[in-house]
Amino acid sequence: MDALIPILNKLQDVFNTVGSENIQLPQIVVVGSQSAGKSSVIENIVGRDFLPRGTGIVTRRPLTLQLIYTPVEDKEIQCQNLGCPVPNEDEFAVFTHIKDKVYTNFNEIRCEIEAETDRLGGKKNISKEPITLKIYSPNVVTLTLIDLPGLTKIPVEDQPVDIEQQVRNLYLYYISNPNAIILAITPANIDFSTSEAVKFAKEVDPEGRRTLAVLTKLDLMDRGTDAYDVLCGRVIPVKLGIIGVVNRSQEDIHKKKPIEEALRYESAFLQKTYPSIANRNGTPFLAKTLNRLLMYHIRDCLPSLKTRINQMVSHFQTLVNSFGEPIEDKGRLLLQIITKFASNYCATIEGTAKNIEVSELCGGARICYIFHETFARALESIHPLDNLTTFDILTAIRNANGSRPALFVPEISFELLVKRQIKRLEDPSLRCVELVHEELQRIIQHCGAQQEFIRFPRLHEKIVDVVTQLLRRRLPETNRMVENLVGIELAYINTKHPDFHEAGLIHKALTSGDYLMNTPKHDNRMNDESTLGRSSSMNQVLTQHNGLLVNGIQSSIHTSNSTVTSPIMAPLGDGTTINTRKLSQREQRDCEVIERLIRSYFLIVRKNIQDSVPKAVMHFLVNFIKDQLQSELVALLYKGTVNQDDDLLNESSHIAQRRKDAQEMLEALHKANQIISEVRETHLW
Repeated sequence: MDALIPILNKLQDVFNTVGSENIQLPQIVVVGSQSAGKSSVIENIVGRDFLPRGTGIVTRRPLTLQLIYTPVEDKEIQCQNLGCPVPNEDEFAVFTHIKDKVYTNFNEIRCEIEAETDRLGGKKNISKEPITLKIYSPNVVTLTLIDLPGLTKIPVEDQPVDIEQQVRNLYLYYISNPNAIILAITPANIDFSTSEAVKFAKEVDPEGRRTLAVLTKLDLMDRGTDAYDVLCGRVIPVKLGIIGVVNRSQEDIHKKKPIEEALRYESAFLQKTYPSIANRNGTPFLAKTLNRLLMYHIRDCLPSLKTRINQMVSHFQTLVNSFGEPIEDKGRLLLQIITKFASNYCATIEGTAKNIEVSELCGGARICYIFHETFARALESIHPLDNLTTFDILTAIRNANGSRPALFVPEISFELLVKRQIKRLEDPSLRCVELVHEELQRIIQHCGAQQEFIRFPRLHEKIVDVVTQLLRRRLPETNRMVENLVGIELAYINTKHPDFHEAGLIHKALTSGDYLMNTPKHDNRMNDESTLGRSSSMNQVLTQHNGLLVNGIQSSIHTSNSTVTSPIMAPLGDGTTINTRKLSQREQRDCEVIERLIRSYFLIVRKNIQDSVPKAVMHFLVNFIKDQLQSELVALLYKGTVNQDDDLLNESSHIAQRRKDAQEMLEALHKANQIISEVRETHLW
């Protein structure tokens, strides 16, 4: 198990280089208030003076202290592993942020810690970036500690006003790690129940399963008092225990009292004051306890750590792959991206795209919906006789007759009126083209969500521009074709259409000689019974074939007894007009004939338009874009020379940085996996 802590140190070194916050390594985190004796405890464990001291917050960055037990005979091997010269002294140290430099003077180590702290944190600010210091010595136990700034309440001098919150956030960042052992430092000369360090520990570890308390300054308690109850856990129980130590006084530090002498004093004090528990307290016992706790903690955390690292390897490998490989052949890459975009665009229209949208209709499905739902409803909402009154029909009939009275209803009036109604089909047809064009434009963005376009924003911009221009060029031609479809229907009113049944029936009635204009009252032929019978026969014909018209559409013509007013106005001398007379029975029947003809023929044309417009849009717009998209992109974007591709394949700086970070993290994870794989099962027990 002694090999586990060096394994942990290697993992820390690996992840410190990339600043991973997702790997929760086992570690011992030292917390405590200012002047609680944190620095003295750490220096006593190391056996050397090397930490910065002074008033206020001296420690403003986390210090990751890796103590590595190195016998004298192994010193050369350690230096070879570090790639540094072998020092003369048995104790030496290195910083991970300084390559190829070995420190044997611990005063220089203190100065470097101060300089490195100021480099990121400034003179007063707190930074969470750690400083990593490795100390190799035959006088230490293998151990890793993280020393944090002391807790403070009130900013002094020119400290930030939120200094308390900064320190608190830093503490929570480290001790919230479920794999962290919390070393809560509390001076013995204050009430243990008011300890800020223990309070912080209980916030994240309420049961105390990973908290070890250290009671410092046992020799400074008031006379007549002792810490037996606290050390035995009778005041506040702590699962991992409470260990008491004796620190050097400030006078001892100023006089540079050797730590060896301070440790002897500590041992003598404990034997004299706490003889029954002296063997379970003191700095040497604390160091051994921390070493043992950390090794067992690493053993318990290692399986889940392996799993977590493997998961992250998979995640970052996918992330690196999504960012793409470094560009080698720009022309080839450009052609690949163009081909992929065109393929995805067509697949979205055809419904064969890999990523099918489930939240809304898109691509070909939306185009289908436009044709058979939106466009169909728009056509059905247009009634054959909308905006066409009985008076409009009668006026058209009379205008078509001109100055001569007619025996029959003139066909020209039917043609003029039905063309007027057919023309109304043009607007919804053009709107259908517009909706399909908008969807084809929208597909560009749907296909543009590829990683390549995030990586190459200039290329994405250019592709969008090329496709947009291609769609705009096709839009006028498609509109012209749709207008022509309506124009074709307007150009020739085919009264011989096989579905136009009304025309044949009414033509037969009109040419039979029965449907004549009213004659003057003195014409006795109008009272002939046979004539009246034939007129009744005409009405019967019209009535019997009323079922051929659209269901639910009722004629706006009243019965022969209605009193519809004629639109014909006679001018008076003073400029006013008056109604000349009522509609006659003949006029009502004329209007009814025209209405039925218009209704029947309009429905035929509407059906033709509903069928032909989607076909025209598919041929002139959708299928054309599908067929020509790739060749258009290649012709305008693919130049075949690297220099011309430079601008389009300039990578986004954001993507380049993310790829670099992901690659570094992936390398760190692979290295961490390799380090963990070196741990044999025998190391765990």
